[in-house]
Amino acid sequence: MSAPATEREATGVFSPGRARILARTLRVDRWWLSPLLTVLGLSAFIIYATVRSFVRSAYWVADYHYLTPFYSPCLSESCVPGSSHFGTPFPELPMWIPLGFVVLPFLLGFRVTCYYYRKAYYRSFWFSPPACAVAEPHRRYTGETRLPLIIQNAHRYFFYAAVIVSLINTYDAITAFHGKDGGFGFGLGNVILLVNVILLWTYTVSCHSCRHVTGGRLKHFSAHPVRYWIWTQVSKLNTRHMQFAWITLGTLVLTDFYIMLVASNTISDLRFVG
Repeated sequence: MSAPATEREATGVFSPGRARILARTLRVDRWWLSPLLTVLGLSAFIIYATVRSFVRSAYWVADYHYLTPFYSPCLSESCVPGSSHFGTPFPELPMWIPLGFVVLPFLLGFRVTCYYYRKAYYRSFWFSPPACAVAEPHRRYTGETRLPLIIQNAHRYFFYAAVIVSLINTYDAITAFHGKDGGFGFGLGNVILLVNVILLWTYTVSCHSCRHVTGGRLKHFSAHPVRYWIWTQVSKLNTRHMQFAWITLGTLVLTDFYIMLVASNTISDLRFVG
């Protein structure tokens, strides 16, 4: 009689019913390239966003009312004059608290619990699994049933918060149509802010939770034609959710970087009107 299987040998590709293959994978293509690029891309964004969120400089262009999304809304007395569109209900904050502290946890939660991002960092950072037909190094699988992964089930609530933040970003983009001498103004910064907020909305509404909210609980689409139409449109966007997830990381960095250059007087905003 053979010896009883160990915990590792009893699960996954090492289970008794699977062929005994000592190699981690039989794939000969560059399967590791996609996880590697994901790690590099996400790491680069995390590093940039973290640094910019804490430096507290060059985030507001007073002449044109450009406010970087990393600092919106700015609700503390530590914010530079004019950048607090919704007042300053909070006192001055110590340097270790970012000025966008009110919404940053919710935005982080929305991205971290996003179905696409979960797939991305599960594969790339946790190797669970790193790629199709590649054995993962973990001894057992517990799913999202206990801390910390059980928090993933709160994704729909982070979605509601992301909608509110998107409304705030929209308000920021609208108020930025401001001329240097007052009145209406329009420049390259407005184009960047507007494109960014449109893409943020696209990423937000293409979310799986939005698809569920619009039509996931309906039993008869024929009885709800309006919600069915909305559900079909969201479903179309949902097929591109991964692309929007990456594109919006890029537009967030681009928007912040451009505003930083203008606010620090490194470059001048290209103005079309005002």
